[in-house]
Amino acid sequence: MTPRPSVRRSTAPPRRARRTAGVTLLAAVTILAGTASATAGSSPRTNAVQAQPSELSETTRLADRRSLVVGDRAYAMGDETGLYPAAGWHIRGEMGGFWTQPIKLLDGLWFGLDGAWLGKDVAAAKYTSGHGYSRIDYSGAVDVRRTDFVPDGIRATLVGLTLTSSTAKTVKLDVDAHSELMQSYPWGWTTPSAATANLPDTGSYADGSLRFREQGTPPFANATTHDFAAFVGSSLRPTTHALGPNNRGPQDPAVICPADGTTPARCDDSLVGKGTGGRLTYDVSLAAGQSKTIWFAVAGSDNGVSAAQREYRRALSSPDGLLQAKTRDRQEIDSMSVVDLPGDRLLQQSVEWSKQNLADSVQEARNLRIRDVNEGKDYPAPVGTVPTARWFGAGFPDYPWLFATDGEYMAFAAVAAGQFGTVKTHLRALRDVSDLLNNRSGKVAHEVVPTGDVYFGSNQSAGNTDETVKFPSAVALLWRWTGDNNFRDEMYDFSVRNLQYVYRELDKDGDGWPEGLANVERAGMGVEKLDSTVYLARGLRDLADLAASKNDTQVQQWATTRANDLESRFEEQWWVPAGIGYADSVDDPANPANDNTPIFQRHWIGVTPMEAVLVRPGQPTSPLASAEHGAAALAQRERPCYTGEFGLFHTGTGPTSAEGGNKGATCDPIVSQVQSERAMFGLNTSIMAVAEGNYGRLGTEQQQYYTTGNARIQLDPTVWETPGAMPEIAPSPDSPANIGRPFYDRSMALQAWGAYGILWPVVHQQLGVDPDLGHGKLAVIPQLPEGQQKVAGSNIRLGAGSVDVTASLAGKELRTIAKVKDLDASVTVGAVLPSGASVKSATLNGLTTPYELVTTTRGVEVRVAATSSGSALRITLA
Repeated sequence: MTPRPSVRRSTAPPRRARRTAGVTLLAAVTILAGTASATAGSSPRTNAVQAQPSELSETTRLADRRSLVVGDRAYAMGDETGLYPAAGWHIRGEMGGFWTQPIKLLDGLWFGLDGAWLGKDVAAAKYTSGHGYSRIDYSGAVDVRRTDFVPDGIRATLVGLTLTSSTAKTVKLDVDAHSELMQSYPWGWTTPSAATANLPDTGSYADGSLRFREQGTPPFANATTHDFAAFVGSSLRPTTHALGPNNRGPQDPAVICPADGTTPARCDDSLVGKGTGGRLTYDVSLAAGQSKTIWFAVAGSDNGVSAAQREYRRALSSPDGLLQAKTRDRQEIDSMSVVDLPGDRLLQQSVEWSKQNLADSVQEARNLRIRDVNEGKDYPAPVGTVPTARWFGAGFPDYPWLFATDGEYMAFAAVAAGQFGTVKTHLRALRDVSDLLNNRSGKVAHEVVPTGDVYFGSNQSAGNTDETVKFPSAVALLWRWTGDNNFRDEMYDFSVRNLQYVYRELDKDGDGWPEGLANVERAGMGVEKLDSTVYLARGLRDLADLAASKNDTQVQQWATTRANDLESRFEEQWWVPAGIGYADSVDDPANPANDNTPIFQRHWIGVTPMEAVLVRPGQPTSPLASAEHGAAALAQRERPCYTGEFGLFHTGTGPTSAEGGNKGATCDPIVSQVQSERAMFGLNTSIMAVAEGNYGRLGTEQQQYYTTGNARIQLDPTVWETPGAMPEIAPSPDSPANIGRPFYDRSMALQAWGAYGILWPVVHQQLGVDPDLGHGKLAVIPQLPEGQQKVAGSNIRLGAGSVDVTASLAGKELRTIAKVKDLDASVTVGAVLPSGASVKSATLNGLTTPYELVTTTRGVEVRVAATSSGSALRITLA
């Protein structure tokens, strides 16, 4: 599979990254003394960060930090000085710059004032991340503020320069652009490769704009003729222009990235680059003390010059209006699932930015030609075309395309944020691509590039079993949060075929444990993986629920029978007492005669039995793991052999026969066959945070530790690379911080699956919002985190309505207030009792009310039938 530096691959040398960064945070986040202003090597367990207006600013090491602006039809990545180092590794050094799916447009865009280049000759003073835009401030003879954003619905990036001079003058403004028109597939190492597929660009000038074009047919079988075009310019008329092979501003002459290795640490172009350049020069008159803003557009299309020109004109028609529309849209996103967490302001701020990270991940492409490229070895003719696909891009810059596993995890964060629409389109895209690719077998494709090239996940490849068994659960999740029966019906047939495929093709020994690859793709694992088993158990229950709602008794009984069988045998097969945890896999590949051998390697998937919650008719929802084993396994994972400063290790430490021996603490006596991997991914830490919440473990050393870990890598200036963006990997013993690594050898600057470990714990577990709108029900049963007196949330979207929730504890009075708006559902309100507490009395809206006590893995829940509009529950503790 793709050598993805996440759960699939670690590119980092095993050393500890510690650093301290100075920072200026203007109108953003105030870091209080003695809390989050500590260095990256200090304890992350204090969270006192005050929420302020929604910008985050950085002033240090700007040349070492990546910038990112995203719209659904385009995005751009450079550094925080306004320059464009070669970035990314799928096509080494080519994944940054300006893109519109599925093609790259430019390597970069550079600005010079009176011969001094911004970002080099004129230093950047401050970089600011906002909701949907970024800014860079430069101080010089003329003060410059650069604003970048990408309007949604347009295949263009807009860059505004606001110039201010204390004296009246005319300045010469040079704008350099260097093209690199190429598709996002083939990649650097595939067959054919990017070097073969990429054709030379040509440049021209007309009507005030630079125009770049790549036309032709690449020289390999099944290649198609293409016509890629990019436009660069502004609404001003340039005084002169120039064309040439370079035009990279201060990055001329270009330093070329090597094919491999780690030197030089920073370069400007790749070995496969075949772009060309141009310059536009303007004379700009400035009045004393007055500001003038000039907007520039980078627009393009994979459908020729006319289409590119249309996007260019749309972008420049009203840049200010488009920016206002962008910020309005982001304000609407910000207005949903607004939380007030007085005991954890860092987590509150992370909820705010995680909603934006999800919105920043949305991508769309047209006319995807679906083909199985067999892990880069083949390039057959396409089997069909998907007219439109819209999805949550997995990560930037190397994974802004459609993944099953990322979208299935992000769905939980997205519904908690009220972003239902992209969940629907993501699942539709997976279904449409998978059915074409796999001839309606039911198998879900793993990795889909916006060209339509499917790197992994066809019927002919091993695929990732976990993604196929998770699909029905993602459908059920969206259905429960929206009550959208039409969407349920649209996805139902594919969901049924998902699980039928697994039992037909991926259980050759008939033991009920699904075979094939899953989230962790590491050597030494057995054929049957833990996470696939866990998610199959959940998927069966969710499919049975969907089937029951459609009166499909045959499928309901089929799924329920298999779920009962799997659950009844799970603990005996998978629990490893000596490890105080669950086996990562079974079926020893070295001993084919024994398909029941548990293999314990300490991978992060050992947490999934506590993370995945099963919906069983007539029973409280609960994880697959038993209450006893689940609590014991979570306590074990909190120990230093599994958990580091920022969260959960990919693979824990302990005795091992692998080369190098044990590199960390020992928490169990089992001798593993693999080396530890002490990289902390946002996903791994999210899984742990959610699992802790499922067992009511909301203490400072429990869930709060892991939510704090993900929030810090997003919001703590001693840790972040791009302010407000949660990266793929935290600074870890085996994965040094991105900021110290070459731009072409970094993990993702933004990887939105980490939002799962922020939004779901807060909205679903702490605030207790648990909709089942498919059945016309809503439960609101909050649980206060340890040491906190109040949590609240407003405008939490549920279908076409919403709910506001406040939970508090004052003395011996536990309160839950739920206000439901525009929602037709039966409502239950309640609370999870503090450990050891009992109920003396309960009132609802001031009147004594009957209540039910239900023991769940979260603890003892008080439940009261409530009104459908507003309910104020007061529980007096004995």
